[in-house]
Amino acid sequence: MWVFRRKGASGFSYSSTAEEVTQGVDGTGLTAIVTGASSGIGAETTRVMALRGVHVVMAARNIAAARSVKEEVLKEIPAAKVDILELDLMSMASVRKFAQEFKSLNLPLNILVNNAGVMASPFMLSQDKIEMQFATNHIGHFLLTNLLLETMKSTARESNIEGRIVNVSSEAHRFPYPEGIRFDKINDETWYSSLRAYGQSKLANVLHAKELTRRLKEDGIQITANSLHPGAISTNLMRYHTYVNGIVNTVGKFFLKNVQQGAATTCYVALHPQVKGVSGEYFADSNLGKASSLGQDSPLAKRLWDFSMSLTN
Repeated sequence: MWVFRRKGASGFSYSSTAEEVTQGVDGTGLTAIVTGASSGIGAETTRVMALRGVHVVMAARNIAAARSVKEEVLKEIPAAKVDILELDLMSMASVRKFAQEFKSLNLPLNILVNNAGVMASPFMLSQDKIEMQFATNHIGHFLLTNLLLETMKSTARESNIEGRIVNVSSEAHRFPYPEGIRFDKINDETWYSSLRAYGQSKLANVLHAKELTRRLKEDGIQITANSLHPGAISTNLMRYHTYVNGIVNTVGKFFLKNVQQGAATTCYVALHPQVKGVSGEYFADSNLGKASSLGQDSPLAKRLWDFSMSLTN
C-alpha cells in the first residue's frame, strides 16, 4: 500500500529495509554486540551490520541457532567478522559471565543493540525470581549495559567515535499497567496480565534510554542511548498465544513488516549519520517518533533506574 511507502523526514519509510537505510554506510572498524541475534530481527541486524563492515558479536541463548546464522552470513559475506557468545538474559549470572567473556576478547565496543525479548508470556519467574518479561526485556539488558558501559566509554574516548546504545522497545510501551511500572507488584501473579506486563517491560526500555542519556550527558561522554519501535513483524514472539500466532502467520504477510523491514529502524539508529548526537529519543519506521507521556516521564525514569540498580545489586 502506498501509505507504507510514504517517506518521513529521514527519507525512509515503513517499507524501508535494513539494507536500504544503511546503504553507503561504512562500519569498518566498529564493533557491535547484538542480543537475541540467533533469529528474527536480531539475525537480520547481525547480517546487515556485517555487510556494512561491522565486527558483530552475536549474544545468543541458542548457540546452535546462532551458529547457523553465522554460517549463512559468512556464506553471503566471506569477509564478515562475526563471533558468538552465550547469553541468557533471564539469568544475571549469565549476563555477568557474558560481560566477562566479552572483555576477555579485548575488543572495543561502539554499538550495543539490546534487541532480545519475550512477549506476552504466561506468568513465570526468572532464575533470579523476577517476573520473566520484566527480567528478560529490561533487567537483563539494564545489567548488561551497565557492565559494558566502561568499555564503551573507553572506546569512545580512544577512537573519538560516538558510541550508540539501542534499546529495541515497542509501541506496546503505550499499554502498560495504569501506573506504568508496578514497582511494588513486579512479581504479583494475582493481577498479572501478559500483555500489560509486556507493555511494562517495553516502557522500561524507553525509560532506561532516557535516564541513561541524562547520566551520559552529565558525564560529558560521547555515547548516545535511544529506543525504538521495530514495527509489527511476523516473528515467533507471539508463540505463547497459539491462536493469535496462527492468525499472524496466516494473514501477517499482507500487512505486517517482514524481517528485513523490521530490522531497518534498529540498523538506522545504530549506524546512520543522521542519528549522530541524537540521544534519549524514540524512533519508528527509521524516523524520529514520540514516546508516550509515561515514556517521557523523567522522575519515573530515575525511579526505574534506582529500582533496577537495587534488583541487579
